[in-house]
Amino acid sequence: MANIWVEGKTYAANGEQNLLHACLSLGFDLPYFCWHPALGSVGACRQCAVKQFKDEKDTHGKLVMACMTPASEGARISIADPEAVEFRKAIVEGLMQNHPHDCPVCDEGGECHLQDMTLMTGHDYRAYRFEKRTFRNQYLGPLVNHEMNRCIQCYRCVRYYSDYAGGKDLNAFAMRDIVYFGRDRDGVLESEFSGNLVEICPTGVFTDATLKRHYTRKWDLQFAPSVCAHCGLGCNISPAERYDSLRRVVNRFNYEVNGYFLCDRGRYGYEFVNSPQRITAPTRRGESISTAEAESQLELLANGRVLGIGSPRASLESNFALRRLVGAERFFAGISQTEHALLARMRDILQSGRLRSASLRDVERSDAVLILGEDVPNTAPRMALSVRQAVRQQPLEAAEALKIPLWLDQGVRHALQDRRGPLYIATPVATRLDEIATETFRLAPDDIARFALDLPERIVQAMHGAKRRLVIAGSSLAGESIVRAAARAAESLHADIAFIMPEPNSLGLSMMGADSLDAALEAVGDDAVRNDAIDTVIVLENDLYRRAPRERVDRFLGAVGNVIVLDHLANETTAKANLLLPAATFAESDGTFISSEGRAQRFFQVYVAPGAIQESWRWLDPAEPRPSGSGLQKPGFENLDDLIGELITSMPVFAPIRAAAPPAGFRMNGARIPREPDRFSGRTAMFAQISVHDPAPPEDRDSPLAFSMEGATKQPPAPLIPFFWAPNWNSIQSVNKFQDEVGEGLRGGSSGVRMFERNGQGAERDAGAPPPPFEPRENEWLIVPIHHIFGSEELSRHAQALAELAPAPFLALNQDDAARLHSQAGDVLEALGVRVPLRIDASLPRGVAGLLGVPGLPLPAWSEIARL
Repeated sequence: MANIWVEGKTYAANGEQNLLHACLSLGFDLPYFCWHPALGSVGACRQCAVKQFKDEKDTHGKLVMACMTPASEGARISIADPEAVEFRKAIVEGLMQNHPHDCPVCDEGGECHLQDMTLMTGHDYRAYRFEKRTFRNQYLGPLVNHEMNRCIQCYRCVRYYSDYAGGKDLNAFAMRDIVYFGRDRDGVLESEFSGNLVEICPTGVFTDATLKRHYTRKWDLQFAPSVCAHCGLGCNISPAERYDSLRRVVNRFNYEVNGYFLCDRGRYGYEFVNSPQRITAPTRRGESISTAEAESQLELLANGRVLGIGSPRASLESNFALRRLVGAERFFAGISQTEHALLARMRDILQSGRLRSASLRDVERSDAVLILGEDVPNTAPRMALSVRQAVRQQPLEAAEALKIPLWLDQGVRHALQDRRGPLYIATPVATRLDEIATETFRLAPDDIARFALDLPERIVQAMHGAKRRLVIAGSSLAGESIVRAAARAAESLHADIAFIMPEPNSLGLSMMGADSLDAALEAVGDDAVRNDAIDTVIVLENDLYRRAPRERVDRFLGAVGNVIVLDHLANETTAKANLLLPAATFAESDGTFISSEGRAQRFFQVYVAPGAIQESWRWLDPAEPRPSGSGLQKPGFENLDDLIGELITSMPVFAPIRAAAPPAGFRMNGARIPREPDRFSGRTAMFAQISVHDPAPPEDRDSPLAFSMEGATKQPPAPLIPFFWAPNWNSIQSVNKFQDEVGEGLRGGSSGVRMFERNGQGAERDAGAPPPPFEPRENEWLIVPIHHIFGSEELSRHAQALAELAPAPFLALNQDDAARLHSQAGDVLEALGVRVPLRIDASLPRGVAGLLGVPGLPLPAWSEIARL
């Protein structure tokens, strides 16, 4: 720490940071544009000028840029010095000369960092009356909108996109005094992290193109703290609603997980909530029925001989409610035996405590990484962004040796040049991380396991030479041998482990200990039905046709008399339902997910679902008949806390989840936490032709949040922060005001609670016998999956913008294998019962074929030998 003086008073500050970072951390309002906590300082905008003095006797001082000046011991500055104030005002006036006067119609209005900083500097009148500089805007794809006339040349966009995220197709093009930020031609931005430009840009140059279709000002949106539902990483998000429609998702800062950034699937996948395929009313054999009739039917059917099938995309609470309803012995996990075994192996490794499970922040800080079998940019995209930062860690030591402060971005990058730390990738097919890898290895799945068990000496030496080592593996190749070998490699290298699991609650479902879907399919056979053992199956948020071969699912559903399905979207399984119940999505419900790291996190209802839609756990709450046959009464649980309490009592392994978020009774000075910002405009005016009063806001029994702008005014605990806003800070940069130190954790800690911690005990170094080497066969190929960030995940496929970017299915072979088949690119081949065009991919090993994007192909089919 260092003692610095601001306006004549002494403060303790982080001596390894700059003065802008220090001032913001201390709560001072000092304007800035080009600086960002994740990107460091380049001094491009000159907006953070302060007056610095040599000592207490110096009365003249000099102007310095706070972002380029270290917060060294004894530093003396003044933010309010008249010369500094006038300088900052002149800078803003210069930036605003060419800026359009479009705040009332600009889609960044009300959350614009430029607006905030302009007001903060006191600039309120434009004297410039000449022709403004204008640009042609570009089409950048369905995710990001471009409005170049609003640019203030802060360079944040290209620094983030190129330097931080590794994108190649967005650049700064300069001619004389004109700088243009965009692509060399119109076209879709190629980076899977392009959506972060919306929050990185301090003006409205890059905005959310999906929001533009159903635009609403930030202050008219209702928010809630939530968790992304599109992979197993558990990134924190703030979804926003208006008029029963989900309008956008923005990043919710979590220091240990996603930090300042999201992947594009997490940011734009939300549109599935508004899909035309949403199930909005209960139906019985295709005909709409009332909620009361549906509950009565559910009660009658569930009282019989019933079997329940859970889901890794449903919350812990909903899965437990189904388990409680049907009984533990008749509750099945709803995933294939292959995936079930993989998740169980990863769960056992994490629960044993012999390896530390790495958070995304840990991944970012690792300085040597080994990836086994995972195409990380497509199976866990946000982790890929952390890996891109990890390869900078070892070279940063060279900058430190040269005494270059790590926040001085230009100096650090000049010192590092193209140097990168150790990154080794073993996969069957090329990945987008290969460009930054030290070495890549193209191997069949079993050969990847053999490789991990007998690493080349050069890799062992490079990994042991690092301080924070990491091994990444997962379930995407359906290879349990890879998972075992990854754990063995992590132990021998004294490394952390980062497992990649496919869905938001894959690990939580596995911790319930239920048997696989295959076991359920076998449990319902002719004998079981004939002996009246089973007559009803309840399917929870799960399309079984994505989990098992079609003929087996058809036989299973046909064998039982009653099929009850709860889900959000119409699919092949819902089409077979006798009773179909509309389930609330993540945005309309409360619950808990356990991420692949082992972090239990609570997501909260953004808005009350319209009509008959309910949370799955409410549908499954067993009804009790009233006296005299007067109908049914619900619920058996007063609120979500009651359900969580019973879950913990029944399954003590989940005891830590109680600490994931405060209970529903939590209050701040007796008040709830508002979901709506202070400036939320009442909705009465828009309904004036119907009524001149607002209806009472819905009551929330399940959380401490209020469906209102009224409530607590202080910062709530981290798990309960619905949005980031502070006086004078309307943009996403307001997150600075919620941190003890800018760029570090939120005050009060991060959201969620880790379920497992390393204890160093019970080390088990036996990874089993190495699998035999893969041998190509004559006229047969090993089919492995090729994943894609857009299209491979079930829910986001229904997001309109992402559907435009999803590639068409294809089969990939290397040139030699294609020649063996006398085929060329574009020819249609049949693999595993589907016909797809051929693509040549030189990275695939001989005898291995890759199959991408075939909805409904069940996981057990992956890594199977097939004829082509």
